[in-house]
Amino acid sequence: VQLQASGGGQVQAGGSLRLSCEASGDTISTTNMAWFRQVPGKARDFVAAIRWHGRDVFYSDFVKGRFTISRDNAKNTVYLQMNNLRPEDTAIYSCAGRPRGGDWYYELAHEYPAWGQGTLVTVSS
Repeated sequence: VQLQASGGGQVQAGGSLRLSCEASGDTISTTNMAWFRQVPGKARDFVAAIRWHGRDVFYSDFVKGRFTISRDNAKNTVYLQMNNLRPEDTAIYSCAGRPRGGDWYYELAHEYPAWGQGTLVTVSS
């Protein structure tokens, strides 16, 4: 499966963006998905995860209450709605996928075999 993230851009603090991760080449309807972000020179940080059916979600503490992950399996797409953005949210955001099996989410990037190209989010103060 190929994953492509989009929707990044530049916003002021307090603004909102909606990222999309569109899959092609195979369905992601049975794939647990996640969003990570990375600042150049630093490791990837886990942001949020959603179970294959969409009924379970999990967030990192630093985005909880501000970001919402969702998915539309009919469109083979996962979303990340980001509200009340802060300058420290500035990063490259990437989506990742992991087939069912084991735990349904992991906060470590190496647990996800499928990755898409990231999209840059820049938040100015």
